[in-house]
Amino acid sequence: MTRLDVRKTHKLYIGGVFPRSESGRTFEAVDAKGGFLANMALASRKDGRDAVLAARKAFGGWSSRTPYNRGQVLYRVAEVMEGRRDQLIEQIRSGAGVADKPATASVDAAIDRVVWYAGWADKYVQVLGNANPVSGPYFNLSSPEPTGVVAVVAPSDPLLGLVSVIAPAIATGNTVVVIASETVPVPAVTMSEIMATSDLPGGVVNILTGHAAEIAPWLASHMDVNALDLGGVEDPDLAASLEVAAADNLKRVLRAPTAQVDWLAEPSLARLEAFVETKTVWHPIGV
Repeated sequence: MTRLDVRKTHKLYIGGVFPRSESGRTFEAVDAKGGFLANMALASRKDGRDAVLAARKAFGGWSSRTPYNRGQVLYRVAEVMEGRRDQLIEQIRSGAGVADKPATASVDAAIDRVVWYAGWADKYVQVLGNANPVSGPYFNLSSPEPTGVVAVVAPSDPLLGLVSVIAPAIATGNTVVVIASETVPVPAVTMSEIMATSDLPGGVVNILTGHAAEIAPWLASHMDVNALDLGGVEDPDLAASLEVAAADNLKRVLRAPTAQVDWLAEPSLARLEAFVETKTVWHPIGV
């Protein structure tokens, strides 16, 4: 008897669970040749609002954890990614239509990227913060703190680009709502399963699949979103409109790149610095 494939309908990842879109809508994920891969939940504006609520609820607990512990959790995510390495390679190969060698290089770089940010989780404060020289009998200390809830339009690179924008944001104590790559969404769903089975608390990362043009404007104007990462916005008009919407509550905005980003390039501290705020404390000497 011929066995039929189990056709999977991938769901959203909100608050640590996997709901269907409240709209009931789906769309098909296809491979590079147009062949069917899976059904995907098509997120709505309401799903975006639910994701922001989940991210806000998780922010207090996540931001109050020690930086060392956040690094441990990120390292655990990399461990689970390593265990599902072959699956991720196949998803990149089929979804993006690339050969085995570049697909393998991309997945290995993604795992290494998570480890890299895990290592910086308890070190960036010492680098980005400092003791300021002042005139007077005072200690003057500046230290970075997380911005809050970050809405992210993920890059078209479906795995390496995705983890390159998520990992630094959560390493510094933020929580995120991510709109996954529209063209190759399946690896993002696998990453949500990886995060759900690691030690990452529910709500720290929330992943939506669907159309950025539909969901992003509502995230940009949402008053409980503190920052916006436009790294995956390729339409200049959409990027400009999102920046205007973000101005309503003075969101911190990481602007859309003006040239194609090489995600295989060595990372820097720029993304760790992008979504932190500097708090300066004065304290009298000798008291």
